[in-house]
Amino acid sequence: MMPPLRRQRLATVVFLLIGSGLTIGAVLFALQENVDLFYEPQKVVGGEAPIAKRIRAGGMVEAGSLAYESEGLGVSFVLSDLRGSRFEVRYQGMLPGLFREGQGVLVVGELDKRRVFYAKEVLAKHDENYMPPELVDMGGES
Repeated sequence: MMPPLRRQRLATVVFLLIGSGLTIGAVLFALQENVDLFYEPQKVVGGEAPIAKRIRAGGMVEAGSLAYESEGLGVSFVLSDLRGSRFEVRYQGMLPGLFREGQGVLVVGELDKRRVFYAKEVLAKHDENYMPPELVDMGGES
């Protein structure tokens, strides 16, 4: 038989351990849900990027690929790694002021089963000397 004071201390320690474990588990789950993994065009085209999951992708906007919908703010363009891998991006909204063909951009959104990327955000470089680290090896202007 365990004395009442010792039983109470044991219960407190067990309660704290379980509570700490649940808290750490919840934090790790929340962090995992908010991480946007980066994929190059080669990985998007090659099937390594997940379908219907929020990801980041980047590449160079192909010259001549920018097309605006006749009504609304819809736009589509093609991102390429300049080595033969390319995929279509569709976006609903206003493009950043510095967005243009032939420049490196990052897009945040989801791929569908046809490997069309539906962007929720389009991020263009912010000045003439900056290239996102993920795009440096793609040989674009910088």
